[in-house]
Amino acid sequence: MLNKEQILNKLNELGLNKDEFIVSMGASLVIHGIKKYTHDININVSKDVFSKLKQKYNIISENSKDVIYYDVFQINNSDLNIKKDLIDNYYFQDLESIMKQKKILNRKKDIIDIKAIDLYLCNLDNMRYEKELYNKNTNLVAGVDEVGRGPLIGPVVASAVILPKGYVLKGLTDSKKLSEKKRNYYYNIIKKDALAIGIGIIDNDIIDEVNIYEATKLAMKQAIKNLNIKPEHILIDAMKLDIDIPTTSIIKGDLKSQTISAASVIAKVTRDKMMYEIDKEYPEYNFKNNKGYPTKDHLDAIEKHGILKEHRKSYKPIKNYLENSNNIL
Repeated sequence: MLNKEQILNKLNELGLNKDEFIVSMGASLVIHGIKKYTHDININVSKDVFSKLKQKYNIISENSKDVIYYDVFQINNSDLNIKKDLIDNYYFQDLESIMKQKKILNRKKDIIDIKAIDLYLCNLDNMRYEKELYNKNTNLVAGVDEVGRGPLIGPVVASAVILPKGYVLKGLTDSKKLSEKKRNYYYNIIKKDALAIGIGIIDNDIIDEVNIYEATKLAMKQAIKNLNIKPEHILIDAMKLDIDIPTTSIIKGDLKSQTISAASVIAKVTRDKMMYEIDKEYPEYNFKNNKGYPTKDHLDAIEKHGILKEHRKSYKPIKNYLENSNNIL
């Protein structure tokens, strides 16, 4: 297993003109910080340079990935338009083209790398998905996210947000990564600057009737419907929706897309405000702090004070309690 320092040492031992090859795939992922180690130093070279490598390192054939010396092999897929970054005086394949290459190869073993590269690049620029759409003349991009799938009480809330094209709000990320003070700060800015905001709220009775997954989709569709501007494309956190607008479902989208992050903040603050109102009516459940999640204080309050009408009766802790009690406030 080779780490960054070992990779650079091995490359130095190659003795080739550094302008003649690109270090690609596994080794580049180590250098870029996506991976800690690699078994291979993979290089992409011209046929002439590969001939030199073949003679020097006794490489069996141009198609062989089993190399006797330093685990070096040729990829040489010129049709991939491989881009490069100069790091420590060596050319390493850039992350965008590695991700493209791994998608083309379509191998199961590359799935984890693709996700890691995508998240890394989005941490550098959380407007990547939006910019890709803007470059295709898609200007009205909505982000959609939900909050409240895990709590034992209250509704699931979704938000759809359309931000101005090219808008950047520094520091905005997934609402779960922000303090309450920061969430409220961004909430007020988004409310002021967004082109459109839609909210979808599905209560506990419907959640019990259709299940939380279907209720989440209903909330998202309601939020989109409640936008006063129809978006041209929708970026959705993880969920897939059957609607008449083109969509892109993004795993961990609330971390990767600023527009989804904005929707995440709006949904979270909206639902928290609702929990504060329930807390005023039932302070003994401490909803202002636990937000309805199954914390110890919440479960203890259920045992002591019973089930509320706002509780989700289909959720296991509540369902189990109801089997032993009819105490509903």
